Amino acid sequence: MTPGTRALTAALLSTLMLSAAAAETPPQLARWLGPQQWEKDTPGPIVQLGEEGTFDDTHIFAPAVALEDGAYQLWYCGSRGTRHTRVFRLGLATSFNGKQFEKYAHNPVLAFADGKRSVLTPGLLRNADGSVLREDAKLRMWFSATAFGETELHTLHQSTSSDGIHWAKPSPPQLEHVYCPTVLKSDDGYQLWYVDVATRPWKIRYATSGDGRAWDVRAEPVLDFTQDWESGILVYPCVLQADGVYLMWYGSYQADVKQTTAIGFAASLDGITWHKHAQNPVLRPSPDRAWESNYVTSGCVLRMADGSFRYWYASRKAPPFTNLYFAINTARWTGPPPEDATAP
Repeated sequence: MTPGTRALTAALLSTLMLSAAAAETPPQLARWLGPQQWEKDTPGPIVQLGEEGTFDDTHIFAPAVALEDGAYQLWYCGSRGTRHTRVFRLGLATSFNGKQFEKYAHNPVLAFADGKRSVLTPGLLRNADGSVLREDAKLRMWFSATAFGETELHTLHQSTSSDGIHWAKPSPPQLEHVYCPTVLKSDDGYQLWYVDVATRPWKIRYATSGDGRAWDVRAEPVLDFTQDWESGILVYPCVLQADGVYLMWYGSYQADVKQTTAIGFAASLDGITWHKHAQNPVLRPSPDRAWESNYVTSGCVLRMADGSFRYWYASRKAPPFTNLYFAINTARWTGPPPEDATAP
């Protein structure tokens, strides 16, 4: 077989695979799997590293955003130190438009008392549509924790707060090997999507609970490697429902562009069986924006009142990497066409 024939055969197989995938995709998902154009609509980062000597002067990532009464609260993980000595604590920044944020003057707002374990990848309790959900008038947040340089074990914890500033002491561990949780509550209880970091490659799992404390984990991962662009890990799932469809944005290393990550998208009718976007990744780094030239992951998505979506995400500049994550940014997508626009 000649090189040209091999290339033609590979292209044909790829086309057949895409056709087969399209044939298996439920029609209710079609409008969500069309073009997804994200506009990076700020001239620079929306939250940056702190001044030298502050808790977040070296690393900053993992934004979690709540929109209540027209005001935005954005919690993020910040730390000092080297890769093996860093300890992340939770910071807070606020905004009235979701694009210009001011850090809380008395950060950090949540940390482990032992000074060793990090507060990582916070996820707020949300309604199915992604809006923040208070229980007993309190915010409820889950997050991962580990002691870098001492253990590889990541555990799931939770905390509550009335104002987003004063948080209860972190709970005992609820699950092991958990990173970047996202939690929705519906009539059926609590739904959790998270990254299983027990072994590499990392995969995305699903669990349910009646109280948000004791979790029943599905035996098989719900998202695994199936697309050529994905490499190394699947990470940072952000899930919400829109018009009866589950939507997930997730991160992975890009196989074809070394030392970069990007963001993929998948849709589902039940939150378990996912159909990935054929044009993944839907959001990539921007080489012309130095603060997000190599990494875009670790994010949170909300659907806005006008039907558009806003993504808050963390980024890294080009190597060498002193800052594991360097800034927090935002982008906007107008959303899919109206449902009747895709009807035959």
